[in-house]
This record gives sequence, structure tokens and C-alpha cells, in this order.
Amino acid sequence: MISSRPELSWLEDPGVYEVNRRKAHSDHVFPFFKEAKAEGINVLNLDGTWKFVWDEKPPEYGLRGLSDETGERFFQAAFWEKDWKEIKVPGHVQLQGYDSCHYVNTMYPWDGHSELRPPSVPWEDNPAGSYIREFTIGDDEAFLKDRVFVSFQGVETAFYVWCNERFVGYGEDGFTPSEYELTGMLHRGVNRLEVRVYKRSSASWIEDQDFFRFTGIFRSVFVYCVPPVHLEDIFVKADLTEDGRDGRLEAELTVESQNGGCYEADLELEDNGQMVLARTEKGQGERNVIVFTGRIPEVKPWSSETPFRYLLRITLRDEKGREEIITQYIGFRRFEIKGGLMCINGRPIAFHGINRHEFDWHRGRAVTEEDMVSDILFLKRHNINAVRTCHYPNQSLWYELCDRYGIYLMDEANLESHGSWQKMGACEPSWNVPGSLPQWRDCTIDRARSMMERDKNHPSVLIWSCGNESYAGEDIREMGRLFKKRDPGRLVHYEGVFWNREFEDISDMESQMYTPPKKVREFLEHGNGKPFIMCEYMHAMGNSLGGMDRYMELEYKYPAYQGGFVWDMIDQAIAVKKSDGKEYPAYGGDFGDRPTDWQFCGNGILYADRQISPKAAEVKAQYAFVRPRICLEERMVEIENRQIFSDLSGYEFVLKILRDGEDWREFSFEAAACAGETDRQSFETIGLEKDWKPKDGKEYVLKISVRLASDTLWAEKGYETAFCEAVIPGRPEKSKSNFGEPVTLIHGDVNLGARTGQMELMFSYQDGGMVSLKQKGRQWLLRPPMPVYWRASTDNDRGNGFAEESRIWLSKTWFPDLSRGKVKITEEEGEARFSFDMEDAAVGYCVRRDGRLGVNVTFHGKKGYPGLPVFGLGFELPKEADRFSWYGRGPWENYPDRKAGTGLGIYESTPLEQLSRYLKPQECGMHMDTRWLTLQTVQGEWIRFEAEEAPFHFSVLPCSIQELENARHREELPESFRTCVLIAGAVRGVGGNDSWGAPVYPEYEIPGDRDITFSFTVSAGIA
Repeated sequence: MISSRPELSWLEDPGVYEVNRRKAHSDHVFPFFKEAKAEGINVLNLDGTWKFVWDEKPPEYGLRGLSDETGERFFQAAFWEKDWKEIKVPGHVQLQGYDSCHYVNTMYPWDGHSELRPPSVPWEDNPAGSYIREFTIGDDEAFLKDRVFVSFQGVETAFYVWCNERFVGYGEDGFTPSEYELTGMLHRGVNRLEVRVYKRSSASWIEDQDFFRFTGIFRSVFVYCVPPVHLEDIFVKADLTEDGRDGRLEAELTVESQNGGCYEADLELEDNGQMVLARTEKGQGERNVIVFTGRIPEVKPWSSETPFRYLLRITLRDEKGREEIITQYIGFRRFEIKGGLMCINGRPIAFHGINRHEFDWHRGRAVTEEDMVSDILFLKRHNINAVRTCHYPNQSLWYELCDRYGIYLMDEANLESHGSWQKMGACEPSWNVPGSLPQWRDCTIDRARSMMERDKNHPSVLIWSCGNESYAGEDIREMGRLFKKRDPGRLVHYEGVFWNREFEDISDMESQMYTPPKKVREFLEHGNGKPFIMCEYMHAMGNSLGGMDRYMELEYKYPAYQGGFVWDMIDQAIAVKKSDGKEYPAYGGDFGDRPTDWQFCGNGILYADRQISPKAAEVKAQYAFVRPRICLEERMVEIENRQIFSDLSGYEFVLKILRDGEDWREFSFEAAACAGETDRQSFETIGLEKDWKPKDGKEYVLKISVRLASDTLWAEKGYETAFCEAVIPGRPEKSKSNFGEPVTLIHGDVNLGARTGQMELMFSYQDGGMVSLKQKGRQWLLRPPMPVYWRASTDNDRGNGFAEESRIWLSKTWFPDLSRGKVKITEEEGEARFSFDMEDAAVGYCVRRDGRLGVNVTFHGKKGYPGLPVFGLGFELPKEADRFSWYGRGPWENYPDRKAGTGLGIYESTPLEQLSRYLKPQECGMHMDTRWLTLQTVQGEWIRFEAEEAPFHFSVLPCSIQELENARHREELPESFRTCVLIAGAVRGVGGNDSWGAPVYPEYEIPGDRDITFSFTVSAGIA
């Protein structure tokens, strides 16, 4: 749309989404790439400090309905007589002291405040910010004579632009560039760019993503001028021949010539400095399209495994010899559906993907290069090969990084209207937008076009996505048609057709969200002829991601199942400094924002500060492409190569043997298998003696480590990408407890004392348990150990209703049934046994002559009881016991359904380190399959728990279950006055198919009608 004056009415008119905006084009002029360059184009970077003012009640709203033929009154209301302050660009208004943060998932942020339907905006609650940036034009004549443009890379949500008080243009869709011509508006000396940004517009109805609703100029702004002959757009199609041997290049150049004169265009393609293609064409006219073609024999294809790129150089030369030179890297690859499967370079692909919001806990979506590189390294190191840019196009630099490092991208348009068709989970699309509404069609299609035109030259982009959770309709169908017509070399994705199969043709693939593996299997058994992906699955909210292996099994069994994208990469939480001077993550509702969805923004396998959460280890293990296995019975090792192009030459393999948890022996070996094949080797081939078999009764753990054989862009030589292990159980001799002095009993009226070795114990008839355990003067018990049936409920426990249905176990844990007087005492062979029987459990103690305390704990299952969150025995120890080591799974916390990424070994930690930083405190710090646990004070005093018949599970935390349950934030947890130890015989899985209803798989539940028994010993001493 072309207009010389601004109008406020555009804010609620979906038919006006851009005014005077330049046509979308490729990102070859983006000045912040690290590799691509644009010579001959002059750039002024306007990032930095701008003048700013925030109006809660914009005065220009008083002009609505009044005549403003020139737009001067609009400008004056927005920029005159203001109390100017400062703001950083890029950046969000809400993170720089203005307005307040607001998080909401599917609801619209005005729900409950304003009764609205699309495309109306809440004028009474639609603040605006005015930005001014002064910049100086000096002796550089180019900015005064050549064509000049200003580029806004990202602005939320709608904005008007002036330059030196002359109206320039209007824009929406803040996640793709908006560019406007400034030719003839600049003068030598100081110039001013004026921008008015509005928090809401009609565009807000189709920008209902699950994120914080920020405002402002959050990506870079720059002014650039181009020479008289300028390359406006490049469309590079770098394909492969059918046999995949050669590359086919088609480069479509759109050239603008100010005076319509003649020019010459050179194209050169280099492979590591060696020219492989050179072409020259001549052209004439104000606007012309030149097409270069060529064939590259024995091309090196681009893929995630081998992201090889060629350097493309394009030179434009006008009649006076003035040049514009564009250099960028391109990759040759072929992505298509072949035989019903998505194939990359002729072979079926598997997306081991994740959804990624652009986010930083200080800067929100104004992420930096450092943030992006950190994310890329994290992805590669965790075997993640694909990203869905949920739910908007990302910064241009991200695409260059993905090209370079090898990350497949599903590039998603800035479209989500979740709240217009789904309310509280129910599908009700009566007023859905954009739907099939003609007035919304152009703005919807424009979002697709803007993304595609910008990103079309990046080999990492395999799939165009029409947006997210916007139901379906003719408008989105037109988006899909645009993608397929303009760029047939990529596929089109849209999950929304799941809700309305009338529009099945939009998406080239069957895409679903959070469908349970069983249902996916049923779908795949029948199918619909399309390849299948989960565009969102494994909802990683809080302590989650249990049962991911069920989805990975589908990849093995069903070729049509081609992977998925975990939800999601990073917690969206804002750093807030508290009175102690420390920063803590704040989530929805913490800013007084209503409506809100609270901590539903915390779904990442990275914490908000980009520290790695324990959940990431499971993703890394499940997504591994090189998968070792140990077959003890056959004395064989298998190395399965699930890569699709590469052999195993990039890896080295190490067999490590642990003996009772300690490193014992290590063997390095090589493996050879082409992509999709498996290498099998005997133990003897690796280096183990032919007749080796443990005979000393100790436990042996055989572990194969897959490591990088050389340095890569993303990790150093020796980095472990995957591992596996197998256990040869030990046969420890039964403890001879009949040595040492007989146990001494001291009978009292209320208490019973016992001495064994240097351990002094006291059992209370009144308190129903052991009240004292002393060793050389150190009292280890703050309270009697009691059965524990409850864990601090996880987000999944609450979301699927388990916390509510099992709440009886909360009361039984917090208010235990004490066995006052119900104690059985027996003495035999100098040892003493005590059994404390309760309504639902029994705790037995055996004071042994060898100086140890045997403990046996039993749960009495009953018909009608709900499932248990956990069953164990809880100990409150002195806070001085602030360090511990264990032989079990680690180093990360792990659970029955989430332990593939943790290996057996001896580890060390502290209670505070075990307190995982989930946004809402909850169950955390569990370690499965533990052989022994030792806690220690700084003075060297120690207490040790050792498994007897079978390994136990444990957690060591600086706070109690009750404190975790009650706290809404980590900083609300009280100062630690104790160390809380839980020795558990049964632990419920954490689940994670979703966080609003999906149950834990049955084998990871703890049925309430079954008995549970486990045993361990306790000993103490001083080092």
C-alpha cells in the first residue's frame, strides 16, 4: 500500500499491514553476517541508545474520527512536548523499565479486560512508545545521491516511521524485516529517524504465541545505500541431480538500475578457493532478471552431518565501472518426498529436533550472536540435528550459523491465533482468524512471503511452516500454495490440518502434537500416505521428559515416522533481582500480569540463563546417531551407525570397565560401519582376554564411550556423544555380623538404647522409631526416620491429575501414623531387632555386632489405594552433612523413565547442587540404582547407606518435601537448617508426553495395592 500520510485506523484494519514498505527480498544485504559480505553497499548501524518516551494513554487517540489530512497532528501528538528518556535498541520496552511483563499461553492478553472480537484493539489499553535516533551524514556523498533505505529487522507489534518529520511508512509482522526508502529525505549533517511503536494492533490477533508479550524495536536497525546498479534479490537454487553425483545451480538475480543503463553481472563459485564455475551476463533496464545456470561435477552435498558449502560471488558492474559485490556461502542439497518418505540427498531423514524460542532471561527475544552460538553448540553436542523456529522467523544470523554448523530448519511463519479457536482445550472455531476470511488473506500470505523471500537461500531451511495452532482455512491454504509455487524445492508443513481435514492439501507431511506413542503407532499402521512427524512432543515442563524412548522406538519400526521436535529448548523466564542482590527467574503472574498461565513458560531443557538442565542428558542419549550396545551373553559389542551419510571414521571408541564403581581397565578400539549398518566385534577383538570372567565377587560395569576422533566446529577431540553400559552383578559375601562384641541394650520406660561398636542408638516407643544415631559424639538424626509416600508434586503430576488423586499420601507423609508402643523386639546371637509397625508400613531395624545398622522397610499395599508418588524412608540429618558421594546413576538426576543419559559410577555433589532450578520448585535430585551413598561433614565425619539385596534410589536435598511443595519460586525456600535424605525402594516416573493429562506409563507407576520391601544398612564414622 502506498500513502503519504499516516492513519491510526490502520491499527485495527487487517487489510493494512504495510504502507510504503519495500518488497521483501533475500537477506544478502544483512550487514551482521559473519561470513557473507556485501561490498559496495554503505551501511549506518543505528543500534545503540535512542531517545524514548512511553505513553500509557497515547494522546493521538484523541484524533480518532477527526480530520488530519497531512498527518501532522498525528506526528505532533506522538513526538512533541515529551519528557524524553533513553532506551537501548535492540531491546524490549518491558525489560528496560517501561510498562510491565506479561506472559500468557493461548488466551489473548486482554481476555477478561476488554470484550473484543477481531480485528478490534483495546484502545483503552494500548500504550505506545516513541523512539528518536539522530545520525549524521558527513562527506559520504552516497547517502545523498544514491538510493537509501532504512531496515527494521524486528519490531513488535505495529509501528509508524518518519524521517526528519516526513512520513516514511507503516509496518506489522515484527519478525521479518520492514524496509522503507529514504532517498531524498536525508541531508548533510544531523538527521532524525522517528518511530512510533504500538503494543497492540489487529496483528495481535494472529500473534498469539505461547510467549511473553513484549513490545519495541527488538532487532537491529540500519540505514543503507546502494549503487546505481543494485542486486535487489537473489534466489539460489542449489540442487542435486537424480543420482546425487552432480550439483545443479540456478541463480536468479533481480537487478535494479537507476538510470536503466547497461551493466555486467559476473557469477563465480568456489570450492575452498578453487573456481568451479564462472559465468558472465549483460543486462539493461531499470529492473531486470538474470538467470545463471551451471552443473558442478562430483559436488559435495550439504547435510547436517557434512555441512559443506561453496562460496558464491556475484559482481555487478555498471557502465562507469562502479561495482557491487555480494559473497555468500551456499549448499547443494536435495530435499523431497520420495516413496512416501522425506529424503535429504536421496536418503530418508530423521528429525532429532527441538522447538526453539529466541530467548534470554535478560534481553527477552533480543538475543545476541553469543546467545546463538551457545545454542548451536548445545544442539550439536546433544545430538539435536533440527530446529523448528517456533513460532516465527528468527534473526538472519541464526540461519547462517545453521548453514555453517549443520542444523536442519523448519522455518515457521509468524502466525498463531490459538485463542481464536481453542478455549480451555476445546476446539471452537466460530470466530477463528484468519480462517477463510478475505479481509485477513493478504496479511496472512504476506507473512509467508516475507519469511520465504528473506530465508530462501539458506540450505539449512528444509521446510516452510505456515505457522502454528491457527486452525485451518483458505487463507492458510493460500500460504501453502505460495510456498509450493515459488519454491518447489522445499516442503510445506502445517499441523493445523489435524483439526480440519478439509484442508489436508496444505501440508506435505502428517504433523501432530503430543499424540501418545500408542496412538501414533495406530495411525502409522494405517497411514494417510504422508510422512509423519511430531512437530511438538515431550513437553519438558519442570521435571519431565520421561518415556521419550517410546517415540524413538517408532523411528526404528516405522519408516514413515521421521522424528519430531521436543518442546522446547529454553525456559522463558525473566531475571529479577531480589533484596539479596541475586537474580532469580520470574514467570507468568510474577509481574501482576493477568490473565496468565503462570509457570507454563518453563518448558526448556535449558534453564533461562542457558545453563543445562538434567533433562538434556536424556535428549542427548535418545537422539544419539551412533549407538553402542554390549551383548554380555554373546561377548559381543555392536556399534550401530544410524547416520544417513557418514561412516564411523569420525569417531573413536573406548571400552571402560569399572570394578565396584572404580575405573579398572580401559581399551580403545576402532569400528567400521557405513551409514545405516552395524559393526559387531567380540570382546577378544577389542582387547579383553578370551576367558575373562569376573571371579572375585565384585560388580563390574562395562561401558562403551563414543567419542569424536578429531576436533570439530562444535566440540573438541574426545568429546563423548553417546555411551552404553552393561552390568555383571557382583556376588558379595553376606556380612558376617556375628563378629565383634554383642549388642548392648539399655531398657528404659519410654526409650530403648543400643550400642554396637562405637555406634550409639536410641529407639523411642513414644515417637515410634529411631530418635538417635550417634558416632563418636556426632548426632546424625534431627528427627526420627519416617516412611515417605509423597514427593513434591511435579508440573506433570498436577497437570495430569495425579497429585489430586493421590493426595492421601501427602497427608500420610506429613502426618504419619506413629506406632506408639507397637514395637516388636527380638534378640538373637548378640544382635537386636526392632520392628515398628504402622498402618501402611513397617520399619525394621537390626543392630548388628559388626557396628552397622540394618534397615528393612515394607509398604503394605491395600486394595483401593491410589498409586504412590514414591515409597522410602526419610532422614533429617544435620546441615553440616553438606557433601556426599554415591555409587549409582549420575551425575544428573534421573528417574525410572528418564535415565538413559545417566551412567553408573561414583560421583560427588552437594545438597544445593541437587536442587534443580525448575521455575516452580518440585521433586528433583533423585538417583536410581544406587549401591551406596555416603554423606560427610567438613570435619570428615561420615554416615553411609549401603544397599543390601538390591540397589535403592535416593535424593539428598537442602530442604524438605513440604518446603518444596509450598514454594512457588526457588528463592522462597527457607534457609537450610538440615540435610534431607530419602532412601527409596520405589519411585514413580516423571512422564512428559504432555503436562496437562498424559499419565506416566504403567510400568513406571507404583500401584497402591502391592507390597514393597527394600533394605539397606547404615554405618557411621570419621575419616
